[in-house]
Amino acid sequence: MSYPPPPSNIGKHGKSKTPDGKSFSHEIVDEIHIFQKRSKTKLIYPQRIKLSNGREELRLGYYIIGKKPAMRGRWVWGQYATFLPVQDFNKIIRMAKKRRWLK
Repeated sequence: MSYPPPPSNIGKHGKSKTPDGKSFSHEIVDEIHIFQKRSKTKLIYPQRIKLSNGREELRLGYYIIGKKPAMRGRWVWGQYATFLPVQDFNKIIRMAKKRRWLK
C-alpha cells in the first residue's frame, strides 16, 4: 500500500496552553522527519518552534497512518508521548546539529 507524502508544517501557526491555562501562539519555523526504524507507518517529527514571546523551543512529535474509517490511509498527528529506537534518536540529533538547531 502506498501512503501520501509526509506532511509539511513549516510556516504554520498554532495556539497552545501552558499547564496553568495561559494561551500563547507559535510558528513552526523548521522540522525534520524520518521514518521510524522498521516502520513505514510512523514518522518522527522534531520541530523548531518560535513562540509569541520570541523564544525558540523544540518539540518532538510523530505522525502515524490512520486506521479508523475517517482517517484511514492518511497521516495523523500522534496524541501521546512517542517511543523511538535509540538509533533514530541519534539520527535526529545529528540532523538537528547539521541544521544548527543545537549549539
